[in-house]
Amino acid sequence: MLKLYNTLTRTKEEFKTITPGEVKMYACGPTVYNYFHLGNARPFITFDTLRRYLEYRGYKVTFVQNFTDIDDKMIKRAGEEGITVEQLADRFISEYYVDADGLNIKRQAFQPRATHSIDAIIELVSDMMDNGYAYVIEGDGVYFDITKKEDYGKLSHYNLDELAAGGGERGASYEGKRNPGDFAVWKFKKEGEPFWPSPWGDGRPGWHIECSAMIKKHLGGTIDIHGGGQDLIFPHHENEIAQSEAANGCPLANFWVHNAFVNVDGEKMSKSLGNFFTIRDIVKHYPYNVIRFFILQGHYRSPINFSDELLESAKTSLERISNCVTNLEFLIPKTGATGEEDDKLIAAVNEAGEKFVAHMDDDLNTADAITDIFELVKASNTLSGTGKVSAKVLELAKDKIIELTDTLGVVLFKEEEDAIPSEIMDLVNARAQAKKDKNFAEADRIRDELKEKGYSVKDTPNGPQVEKL
Repeated sequence: MLKLYNTLTRTKEEFKTITPGEVKMYACGPTVYNYFHLGNARPFITFDTLRRYLEYRGYKVTFVQNFTDIDDKMIKRAGEEGITVEQLADRFISEYYVDADGLNIKRQAFQPRATHSIDAIIELVSDMMDNGYAYVIEGDGVYFDITKKEDYGKLSHYNLDELAAGGGERGASYEGKRNPGDFAVWKFKKEGEPFWPSPWGDGRPGWHIECSAMIKKHLGGTIDIHGGGQDLIFPHHENEIAQSEAANGCPLANFWVHNAFVNVDGEKMSKSLGNFFTIRDIVKHYPYNVIRFFILQGHYRSPINFSDELLESAKTSLERISNCVTNLEFLIPKTGATGEEDDKLIAAVNEAGEKFVAHMDDDLNTADAITDIFELVKASNTLSGTGKVSAKVLELAKDKIIELTDTLGVVLFKEEEDAIPSEIMDLVNARAQAKKDKNFAEADRIRDELKEKGYSVKDTPNGPQVEKL
């Protein structure tokens, strides 16, 4: 019986789905103005692992993760580079997939962009206006009135007095607001910014409304699981709940699941402290599968500390698992054992599988699940060395180790490799632009050039996918 810690109730609860056997799941994705860092990677890996485990347990999972491709940071960087916000987003969505694919993060059922969801956003804002939850500030935008939602604060467990500092819009002016904590759902256009028409005036969506609209569009009014990093509990997820429930008249999500921070020398990794590391930086020294394994060695609700020493340890541990499987593959066709010790290894295989499920059922405890894999590795190494285990049972042990590591999304035997070079990604982006401009001859030429350089590019609904030939 799977139990998950629900931030909404602050308890571990038995996981029950809205539709038997099916899971609707959403997790907040990246703001695509830069390469994503280790702190971003933790929720991506955590919720990919949860999705994999739910599928392992027989659920049909529809998983949606968005791209935020319009906000203040994107407008600022695009302006600095002299390109459009759309060009910036296209570039870093392509770069996202390079690292996400490297980390073995499965492609989501839908990975929508905020700018491709404007109609859904406007519809949701209209519903809030019709229901009396939102109001217009002339020259500024459309705001959500938090006092209209009686249970506002139920996720973060703050009350309105604690929110009086204006947490709804960090650093925003209170001028014109009915309450300091009211937050923008539609921001009227400013000079030089992208904008879209709306019933209230040209502008762009607020941050929080994007996720609410994309959830409703792709998954419906109420979903089973909403996930993200714990830094999103307030204001982002709190505001998602408020606006979604105000518009839709039903709960947004039954389970709210949040992962803890990644720390560096005991401090939260952040750009403001200058102690953050992009995945693209780290992969120059450690392969992607080691990074994923490192993150899963800690329970998702516990902070993990980043250091070269801990990554080196993760690399050594992963090699131990890989070497065990390699050794078993070597022995299987060579052994002539009659099976005197078969029962012992069969028992170890069964015990590892049962314990793995028990630990994963206990709030996705990947740390102890990895320990269960190592117990099987230890038993396999010891018993295979006796020469008394049959080929059939050696194969059983090998397959179980691969099955359990695959459920965690941990790839064995992945060669160390640097990230795809920037010059290759430049060509991929140039090809995408050529196709967008309907210059198909140029797109084909670039594709051939990529092939000559040893790379293939495949167009997918989620963007171009680059692979080394």
